[in-house]
Amino acid sequence: MTELSVRAATPTIDIYIRLAQYPILADRVRDRMRQELFQSGIVHPDHFEREVRELALLSQRREGLGDPYFEENADAWQLRLERIRDTHTDVLFANNLGIARLDLLLEEVLSSRPAPSDTIPISFNPEIAPWEMLFQQGEIYERMSPEELARHHHHLEEIKVVLIKRLMSDQLPFIGVAKRVLSIGDLRRIHSHRIGTGKIGGKAAGMYLAWRSLQTVDELLSGHPDGRAEIHMPDSSFIGTDVIYEFFLMNKLEHYMNQKYRPVQEIRAEYPRIVEAFLATELPDYVVAEVRELLSAFGNSPIIVRSSSLLEDNFGFAFAGKYDSYYCGNQGTPEENLAAVLDAIRRVYASSLNPDALLYRRKHNLIDYDERMAILLQRVTGHWRGRYFYPDLGGVGFSQNPFAWSPEIRRDDGFLRLVTGLSLRAVERVAQDYPRLVALSHPQLRPEDSVEDKRRFSQRYMAAIEHETQDQVTVLAREGLAEAGPALSLVASLDTGDALVPAPPRLAPDEHIVLTFDGLTRDAAFITLMRTALKRLEEVYGSPMNLEFAVNFEWPDDPPEDATGRPPFYHLYVLECRPLYRRNADEPGLDLTPLRDKDRLFTMPTLLPSAAVDQIEYLVFIDPDRYYILPDGPERLRVADTVTALNDLLPAGRFGLIGPGRWGSLDSRLSVPVTYSDICNSKLLVEISPPYTPPPELAYGTDFYEDVVEAGIVVVGIQPGLEGSEMDWELLRGAPNRLTEFAPDAADLEALVRVIDLRAAAGSPLRIVIDNETNEAVACFDESQVSAQ
Repeated sequence: MTELSVRAATPTIDIYIRLAQYPILADRVRDRMRQELFQSGIVHPDHFEREVRELALLSQRREGLGDPYFEENADAWQLRLERIRDTHTDVLFANNLGIARLDLLLEEVLSSRPAPSDTIPISFNPEIAPWEMLFQQGEIYERMSPEELARHHHHLEEIKVVLIKRLMSDQLPFIGVAKRVLSIGDLRRIHSHRIGTGKIGGKAAGMYLAWRSLQTVDELLSGHPDGRAEIHMPDSSFIGTDVIYEFFLMNKLEHYMNQKYRPVQEIRAEYPRIVEAFLATELPDYVVAEVRELLSAFGNSPIIVRSSSLLEDNFGFAFAGKYDSYYCGNQGTPEENLAAVLDAIRRVYASSLNPDALLYRRKHNLIDYDERMAILLQRVTGHWRGRYFYPDLGGVGFSQNPFAWSPEIRRDDGFLRLVTGLSLRAVERVAQDYPRLVALSHPQLRPEDSVEDKRRFSQRYMAAIEHETQDQVTVLAREGLAEAGPALSLVASLDTGDALVPAPPRLAPDEHIVLTFDGLTRDAAFITLMRTALKRLEEVYGSPMNLEFAVNFEWPDDPPEDATGRPPFYHLYVLECRPLYRRNADEPGLDLTPLRDKDRLFTMPTLLPSAAVDQIEYLVFIDPDRYYILPDGPERLRVADTVTALNDLLPAGRFGLIGPGRWGSLDSRLSVPVTYSDICNSKLLVEISPPYTPPPELAYGTDFYEDVVEAGIVVVGIQPGLEGSEMDWELLRGAPNRLTEFAPDAADLEALVRVIDLRAAAGSPLRIVIDNETNEAVACFDESQVSAQ
């Protein structure tokens, strides 16, 4: 027998609420629901009616009717049966077929009604109207003449807002932009590519809105002398945000829904077990069926399964890199490919509970928000080049350039971080591997002057999908580009030893390349494309913008071997877009003059934007000399664990970290391997780097850098021996060490990890000011901060 108890599960309630909005159609829709239950073999009609009768008798007993056949008249009994029958229908349909199928039935019933007239607008409440009614009425308005539409524009705008809130976002700044840019056709397209119910999430919404905003650029470039470009969005489908709740309920994972309120130590310790638990789950049948159909449509193209939570890429909070995304090679059998994508979906769902994400939300007072996870399923942009799949170009662009390495650079023209291959290496902080930075006002003006510096600060490795393993891999750029053909001359230069010259399409075994991207920076078509696109996004959003992208090159009229030296056609793909957070550079007190006579901890030249932070009471100092003599492995990971512990134990917002290499790089050979959640309570990050490494501004544009800027954390770098740099090593190495008071288990690391109480050691907290007028950063001990307490 099927379950007789009526469970108040979320899907059942959703069905009841949905049908309550259409009282005239509800009976007809429930008839269709029962027919589907019967035809699919879930329950036999006779069996169903027996269950309804038993449930009705049970409800009478609960009401205290001892002799139900005589204590209730026939009309009351029939009304009871009808209500029980409807409720039982809702329960069985919710538990077996789901809300997504109900929406399809509703649309079928609605679409079978006569179409509304094009000349007489219908009066209805859009907030409770069904999908098809909204789409049809919106399309009627959009077909009107401009004069007629002017009289009804407010109705069209209301319909758009309702659809945007249902499908994309309820964030008011986003709605304000989207209702001006998107058409009813856009919203219908999103709806038709959605699996399940709920919104498509912030990342997917931001991507679609950016692509749609750039269609005017596409039209503009088509008539421009340098307009060899088109702007695209990768083929995409969306798993709605409601599906994750259905996933939690059907797999009995509800106990993880309060994970965000647990102590930070529990959040970190339990996450590996959460991933294991999620990988052992089932996904709703309709999700599996629709993903199978999607894979069939994508053929053998590699696929990426991306997070798209409600808060991702939001105005004010980027959530950059907080949730996971997974590449699937899609080169196996259909069942192998399906299994890989379903596992990736499970992993993305698990990442909604990862420590970096939960602590980011806690840091920004978002922990109580219902942060549901949608999923974006996309065809990966690129081509197969031998055994590797990748786009010719990946990168991230900014409509405003926050620092300028030369006085000629115009900040309003923006800048790019370019890599070849998948864009991962443009947005991740990778030690000893560097993207090309391009100031769009002066694209050939580099931060590096000499051939040696151009060689040293270049990309050496690239991210790609490998055919045999079907995984995302990191390979030497020379290996990955072996069959790049004419694209090689656009991204690489031949290293002759004394000079860097354009690379040929094929390399001899003894020839060496440096990824300079000079072929691109010399092409006005590429620079015009990127500058125009970024400027357009800033105009539409009314805010500086961050755009992650991929570019494929095409030579339509030439065989690849004959295309060298000929300019390509550029296919720009929008991957992600969000407003760019800006620290308030106009705050008072950024003048360095009053600080020049103070005792200093450090002074350094910098190109970073103006910033200030004060009341730093503690410093955690990781001595680079001692760190680098540790064997790479567990001992260095213990240092990272100690930093994590101190992040939780020291007073939040009142301590800084000083250490070797690059904070946020997971390469323990060069840095202390930590992520955002390990340092999120600090207020200052100081990076001590040898002179052969670049300054920290070269990390601008990475997800980690964006995270710390959003959190109000100042990042500065010291290169000992570099002209203009000073550091008080005596204080850092000689002040009393309070490590064991906070982390007694780390007593054996006292010579390496030092916790300094600055009030006791220097008489006052630390104040740091970055002045972008003088290109200088100063950290001094300011006695006025003591009296301010």
